[in-house]
Amino acid sequence: QVQLVESGGGLVQAGGSLRLSCTASRTISSINVMAWYRQAPGKQREFVAALNNLGSTNYADTVKGRFTVSGDNAKNTVYLQMNSLKPEDTAVYYCNSNKGGLLNWGQGTQVTVSS
Repeated sequence: QVQLVESGGGLVQAGGSLRLSCTASRTISSINVMAWYRQAPGKQREFVAALNNLGSTNYADTVKGRFTVSGDNAKNTVYLQMNSLKPEDTAVYYCNSNKGGLLNWGQGTQVTVSS
């Protein structure tokens, strides 16, 4: 079991930036994949970005070039740097871990982008 705690959400104007953090209860180098998902009101949860334990990253087309996922092993933390935010980025953002096929989710953090 991996406990995940997200932070860093908030209200920002379009074009602004936010950095989300996800701190894990285990060293992230022991976790196969750490990922970010988001869920907007009335919509399904969707993939945003992922970082595996080899340092490879993957992004949804909708955020490519604007969002960056990174990790700090010393802090057991994964970050999602979000730049050039758009109103359509408004959602609850969730951190996810995949360790040997076992999935865990954080509680989510709200990101609201005003136009």
